[in-house]
Amino acid sequence: MPLILGTNSIKDTGFDVSNSLRLNYADDPHLNHETGTATNTDKATLSFWVKRSANLGDGQGVFAEDTDGSNKFVLLFGGDDQIDVFQETAGTVDINLVTNREFRDVAAWMHVVLAYDSSQGTAANRVKLYINGVQETSFSTAVYPASNVDFRYNKNSITQEIGRYEGGNSFDGYLSEIVFIDGLQLAPDQFGEFDSDSAIWKPKDVSGLTFGNSGFYLQFKESGTSANSSGIGADTSGNTSHFTVTNLAATDQSTDTCTNNFTTWNALDNFYAGATFSEGNLYMTTGESNESFNLSTIGVTSGKWYFENKDISSSAEHFAGISFSSPDANSDWLGNNTYSWGYRNNGQVYNGQNVVVTYNSWGNGDTVGVALDMDNNRLYFSKNGTFQGSSNPANGTNPISITADKTYFFGAGDKTGNACQMSANFGSPAHSISSGNTDGNGFGNFEYAVPSGYFALCTKNLAEFG
Repeated sequence: MPLILGTNSIKDTGFDVSNSLRLNYADDPHLNHETGTATNTDKATLSFWVKRSANLGDGQGVFAEDTDGSNKFVLLFGGDDQIDVFQETAGTVDINLVTNREFRDVAAWMHVVLAYDSSQGTAANRVKLYINGVQETSFSTAVYPASNVDFRYNKNSITQEIGRYEGGNSFDGYLSEIVFIDGLQLAPDQFGEFDSDSAIWKPKDVSGLTFGNSGFYLQFKESGTSANSSGIGADTSGNTSHFTVTNLAATDQSTDTCTNNFTTWNALDNFYAGATFSEGNLYMTTGESNESFNLSTIGVTSGKWYFENKDISSSAEHFAGISFSSPDANSDWLGNNTYSWGYRNNGQVYNGQNVVVTYNSWGNGDTVGVALDMDNNRLYFSKNGTFQGSSNPANGTNPISITADKTYFFGAGDKTGNACQMSANFGSPAHSISSGNTDGNGFGNFEYAVPSGYFALCTKNLAEFG
């Protein structure tokens, strides 16, 4: 079954990251900052956490310095989803590293470190790339800089850019814990460590590092757009390397982070549904000619879980619900087979093409809540905060019974093939929330109250209940 199960489940101990930045490809979101005088232009380290989203297979710039056609630096995900590090000075290629590995995981966070020191005697030591604490050594192309060549992203009085390159080629996904060190080539253990229980690579506190004159630390703690300490691009290193943000809003500040990974829609499991995704794989536009559904990146076998699905724009019969299998045809709508349950916008709940129960209809602007009780194999639906059929997930009243001993995923899709758009809220929504409710552990930001005993589908909750 082509689905990605839960990842990055680490016990709720140690260093926590509160925020990330969600970048939507179509908006051309980016951040810019002009450097001053560097401590040492021959030495620097760039560390960041990333979770990819949609538009895989397109060149997506993450970091860049673009002055003109013959002088540039860029770190990007290439057209084959490899990581590509490229630098050119006065038309001469200084760096060209292209990984053999492809990076297409949309379910998990990944840590990347680029460590530069052109004073090293061995060429391969002048640029080192690390993924999740391990040095990357297999490259389809490997060009290293000559001795004492400046690192262009740390040049004096240049514009550092985050989120695109060459005035476009935007990144799509989440970025967190961006650290730039001016004047030192550091190893990844300065930014992360292996968890002693799970052996998963995780971030650690970097506040004690020496950042250098041009260094910065972006934690995305604020929600404003100004280039100062009150903006999304605020530098918290102790320097004042604040970034100006463009085409970003308060809703782009996310709590989906490298220490608490929230589920999203799985853009890789899309063969039959033919949907398109945006806003960090939280907005879904269903396929024009397909009558199928998409699933979340994380599946569960135990615990009690809740998510909300908001109808943004609809002209079709569409559904929200659960499934323990991917669709097997472009006409396999949610509830069409015995492995899925779907609450249709006409009010009917389907399983195996049979109407299980009829509730209130819903449509444009409405929010459907889905409460999944894996401990008792029960399912509940709400409309705008009211659970349907006089059901109550908190005490088990009037549930829909589901098949036991399966791994379930949240799902959504349509039936008639006319496109509709929905915005999923798994706890870190891309749409504005007017009220704001957390689960019992204090996680998530939901429009309506989370039923007692139910939780947002994120890795901190999975570590406790999943």
